[in-house]
Amino acid sequence: MKHLWEIPKKEHSHAVDVKANATTNLLAMAVGIKQKDLVDKMVQKFIASNFMVMLFHYDGIVDEWKDFKWSNHVIHVAAINQGKWWFAKRFLHPDIVAEYDYIFLWDEDLGVENFNPDKYVSIIKHEGLEISQPALDPQKSVVHHQITARGRRSTVHRRTYKPGHGGKGCDKSSTAPPCTGWIEMMAPVFSRPAWRCVWYMIQSDLVHAWGLDMQLGYCAQGDRTKKVGVVDAEYIVHHNLPTLGGIDKTKVTSKEKDHRGDVRRLSHWELEVFRKRWEKAAEEDKCWVDPYQ
Repeated sequence: MKHLWEIPKKEHSHAVDVKANATTNLLAMAVGIKQKDLVDKMVQKFIASNFMVMLFHYDGIVDEWKDFKWSNHVIHVAAINQGKWWFAKRFLHPDIVAEYDYIFLWDEDLGVENFNPDKYVSIIKHEGLEISQPALDPQKSVVHHQITARGRRSTVHRRTYKPGHGGKGCDKSSTAPPCTGWIEMMAPVFSRPAWRCVWYMIQSDLVHAWGLDMQLGYCAQGDRTKKVGVVDAEYIVHHNLPTLGGIDKTKVTSKEKDHRGDVRRLSHWELEVFRKRWEKAAEEDKCWVDPYQ
């Protein structure tokens, strides 16, 4: 954001300071007022690391965030009952966010007590990760996929190992998601070129982007087994709170309906729609060669 009235300083003496303080990364989150405290902790950490922050208000409530000192320094976008992928498709076009090195597109129900944004960016740059996520604290998080659980002996891991039969396990020879080349979509981090690819894969008429996670490797700017990874050194907690259609049953006092079942049914339907579109596009594009077929 820029002021309407201040002329940018062009003196050479200020050039170094301006460059040193330039915002080069972006945090974008879909948020609701019920998770105000968690969001506040996240925003404070990222602003302290000189991130630009965009909050997508899916409940339409904006004014109640104004009591935070940082509120006027972040971008607020409001649209009722929309998810982060809907917002991302409409407000994070690659040309619009081209000045940022990394795009953090996170959920609101994450704990960042053990997470440092600056250190995280330093690690993924050093490791050459184009698509990544912080690992989950397995003791405090709801872990849906083994690859996201934090490993204590590594800085980064790019695959998981899981015994299985009939090709359902994961070992050192595995080359496909979710064994390797894969992250979960609650806290993804994309490099600038990776985001340009991912943005075009997001379907503007689908809500949940289910199925997109299995195709992220195509946006890895190289070998997905090397360019996609989970950062263990900087980890988070996934609280898995009932947002986006859900209700907190411990606090609700009215006959408010819990729409989580409806959300899940739509998610599964959209997953099948995405899969069929992918297959159709691959079949019709005679020039495209699938590197992972």
